[in-house]
Amino acid sequence: MRFPTLFVLLLGRVLSCNEAERDSKASISGRGSTTDTRHSRIIPRGVGQSDTSNARMSPPDGAIVVDSSGRSSIPISHLTVQSGVDALDRRTNAPQILFIYPGVYHEQVFIPPMPSNLTIQGYTPDGRSYTNNTVTITQNLALINTTSDDLTATLRNWNSNTKVYNINLANTFGRAATNGQSLAVSAHVGGQGYYGVQFLGFQDTILANKGAQLYAKCLIVGAVDFIFGQTAQAWFDQVDIRTNGFGYITASGRDNYTNPSWFVINNSTIQGINSSMPAGSTYLGRPWRSFARVVIQNTFLDTVVKPQGWSIWEKDQPNTQNVTFAEYSNGGPGSTRVQQKVPRANFSGVLNTSIKPDTVLGKAFWNEWWVDLNYLFL
Repeated sequence: MRFPTLFVLLLGRVLSCNEAERDSKASISGRGSTTDTRHSRIIPRGVGQSDTSNARMSPPDGAIVVDSSGRSSIPISHLTVQSGVDALDRRTNAPQILFIYPGVYHEQVFIPPMPSNLTIQGYTPDGRSYTNNTVTITQNLALINTTSDDLTATLRNWNSNTKVYNINLANTFGRAATNGQSLAVSAHVGGQGYYGVQFLGFQDTILANKGAQLYAKCLIVGAVDFIFGQTAQAWFDQVDIRTNGFGYITASGRDNYTNPSWFVINNSTIQGINSSMPAGSTYLGRPWRSFARVVIQNTFLDTVVKPQGWSIWEKDQPNTQNVTFAEYSNGGPGSTRVQQKVPRANFSGVLNTSIKPDTVLGKAFWNEWWVDLNYLFL
């Protein structure tokens, strides 16, 4: 049941970012264990019988259509996703929809700023989960090939007021000794929501760059700093985080007290990509900058999580003096609820209460067009 969680979240009092900072600092205790948890689910979100009412197998009227097979019954369709994006009207204020038929699209996609609301929908027999996705966009650029993190991304989304559903975004570059940053998505601005999306990478999979962003019922795969950014307020709800190598899940680049950035992972799971991932192979995060702020709450933490939980940035630059690294009501063998031989890092703590989404996404966030609260109940 998701209703209690969302009910509490919607009724939570609205805090400014600075008030939230003070409250979270005041409520952190460096000792103790979290309460019992209901988050022992270790199967993907939405697995079960298909529900045809949630199928998304034909384009809505007026949609721009992409079909790599060229067999679409729509008179005008596009063979590549970028061609479909290029066909969008960049002058209209009217909502636009891009519908993508099944296929593996080997390309990099750039969505420029537009005045209209944009929905991107991948073909799926059941939109409640990422497990039924049939559309994959993939490429393998890394920083070693180009000049910025953003330019490595499979999807470079620079458009505010965007909702993306049931797409797999993959960057297959893998690991490198240096300059291995290889993004699946660069969420460049705020006002973006991702629903039932698979983000597949190794280093820096998701760049949550700026503004308020929501990720719901998604799969996020990576090893090194694979959720990162500097000023975004990002809320991750009911996501499955899977590690495919030794490393760190989050890397918050929040650099000062007034920076509004948050990363909150709520009601989710953290595990290895498969049984070969050894215990204690990943940290929950490390501070890219010294005011890093990350909270993981109501989440199942498997054995891949190191007992210390959190890491310094590096030996000569720990960046821990002003961090907020906190947990609340997590469960599983990697949580503080389980007696660990090694304590959590002394610059982290346990919250006495959960962080509310309006603290992160802004007051009345549920009225924002790009926030699909109904999706959380599917």
